[in-house]
Amino acid sequence: MKKISRHQMRENAFILVFEKMFQEESLDEILNIARECEELTITGQVEAMFRGVWTHLEEIDALIEPNLKKWTKDRISRVSLAILRLGVYEMLYTEDVPDDIIVSECVKLATTFAHEDDVSFVNGVLGNIARRRAAQ
Repeated sequence: MKKISRHQMRENAFILVFEKMFQEESLDEILNIARECEELTITGQVEAMFRGVWTHLEEIDALIEPNLKKWTKDRISRVSLAILRLGVYEMLYTEDVPDDIIVSECVKLATTFAHEDDVSFVNGVLGNIARRRAAQ
């Protein structure tokens, strides 16, 4: 299996999470389509992140929502929501990457895929969550 960078892994998982937000297909169907198209490299880590976000979606969203400050989950862009979900998943369920690196990497994703205003929004929400986790 092809080896990819941690950043590329995160980006590919983000694309799958974002795609699932628009599709009724199962996680397996979305993964199979992605593999057939060969646009993304689907490693075991990419698949685990993608499945992890959807497996823990309620818990992830419950952590995101109180940090939206005068916004609701339904009002933010789907790109930002997908990035936030991926970032929170990593904070909660991966132990090998510090929260500040996860925030930085998600900001890079927002810089690439989201509108300019969304970059500071993603940084603020994930930064708040990281600070609260550090304080606990």
